[in-house]
Amino acid sequence: MLVRSYVQTYGFPAIITRCSNNFGPYQFPEKLIPLAITFALEGKPVPVYGDGQNVRDWIYVEDHCRGIDLALRHGRPGEVYNFGARSERANLDLVRDLLRLLERPDDLFTFVPDRPGHDRRYAIDPTRAEVELGWAPVRAHQEALQDTVAWYLANHYWVKRVQTGEYLRYTDRMYVRRETWVTSVRAGRIP
Repeated sequence: MLVRSYVQTYGFPAIITRCSNNFGPYQFPEKLIPLAITFALEGKPVPVYGDGQNVRDWIYVEDHCRGIDLALRHGRPGEVYNFGARSERANLDLVRDLLRLLERPDDLFTFVPDRPGHDRRYAIDPTRAEVELGWAPVRAHQEALQDTVAWYLANHYWVKRVQTGEYLRYTDRMYVRRETWVTSVRAGRIP
């Protein structure tokens, strides 16, 4: 909203981009796809929020980057361009797809309490980007998911280096001890 106010008030030549859920190489392991891959490879149940029916539109990171580049080079100042792959999946379906790609049992997951106020569905309408910029995702969801899994398998050392210190405390609080943490926050014991 702040950027839009500067566009409207001062004629600031901003171009705003938004996207749906990104995935791909080098994504920090707190996000669903790398978290699911990491947990499954270690034989741990993959934590899935709520009932797993939260829906997200998933876009491969390279498709998103191409969109940003097009908006920068050809977008109209003051305009907003949304980038989404029109590839909506329930989180549980996505986790099961990952488990199949990793050749793990498709029931290697566990439901954890959902975040308070967590949206049931995230979606973006990319029509303006498609029409005005000629943008469309290049990578099919399944192909991009397979490539992402392959990258994490080939780069497990990177994941291991990231998973130290504060990250471990974060995953413990958010997934392993989530119910205790949520109860403590609601009771006012944790700000």
